Amino acid sequence: MSTARRVLIGFLSFLLFLSLSGFGLVFTANRTVLNPAFVVSHLDRLDVTSLSRELLLEQVPPEITSIVSPQSIEGILDDVVTDLGPWLREQAGLAVYAGYDYLLGRSEKLLVVIELETAKVILRDSLWQSFAGSPPLGLDILSPADLEGLFNEFYDDMSRQMPATLEINEGMLSRISPDIVPLLEQARRYIGYLRISYGVLIGVTAGLVVGIILLLRRMKWATLWLGIPCLICGVFAYVSTLLANRVAGLFAAQLSLPIQIHNWLPGLLDDSLSPLRVYGIVLMAVGAVLIIVSVVYLRRQSCGYCD
Repeated sequence: MSTARRVLIGFLSFLLFLSLSGFGLVFTANRTVLNPAFVVSHLDRLDVTSLSRELLLEQVPPEITSIVSPQSIEGILDDVVTDLGPWLREQAGLAVYAGYDYLLGRSEKLLVVIELETAKVILRDSLWQSFAGSPPLGLDILSPADLEGLFNEFYDDMSRQMPATLEINEGMLSRISPDIVPLLEQARRYIGYLRISYGVLIGVTAGLVVGIILLLRRMKWATLWLGIPCLICGVFAYVSTLLANRVAGLFAAQLSLPIQIHNWLPGLLDDSLSPLRVYGIVLMAVGAVLIIVSVVYLRRQSCGYCD
């Protein structure tokens, strides 16, 4: 084998290592952050009930806390958040899928519609149960009928101020912050490039494998030069997941986050890296098998059994 051919084969093997590494990253992204089903499944694991209760407690105005005891407020919020939990999860899932339709280029406009009428009904029933069970100070002398009438009047006034639907679109985000929409458009463009690279990397990898096989022509050398980059890439991918999980865990531990998110993040990180970890294990196995096949052929040749 000439020196030029050896150099060319080595260069193709290096390119094969790069293409396998790039494919592993794109494959992982497609299975995790670019997959709305993955995002929704992990949002379902988040303890939204207690997290929402703590966030809402911080938003209770002083006017309410001056006439209603903190214990009563916590009890009301527990009931409300628990009753609204299924609706919140359903709407969050719909919002995620609608948002991904825009980010993945399936729709040209960003439009997330959250239906609020169901929430109004659930909220009214939950508030009434708490209101009737423990009326505010001074209202416990009213009859049940008068108490319900007063509650209905109060809730109807509040309900009329709530829209039937909440639409999240580009105009609304621009009013919140002018930088949000350009960032989403940039993310949409980069995601498009990433999805294109998925097919390109498959084609490049297949072409490199065929090129190495055609240049070597012998199975014992072809399996060796294909097995080495596969094995190295597999080890690199697997070790990278361990390091990334460790570094991300240390970084997350330093952040001031609610305990619910702290408990949720390790599972999210582990599942996000799982496809790359499995990919690395598969590549290590394939690389090891190819190298073993090459060694077996070399031993057969040394014993006089040439292929």
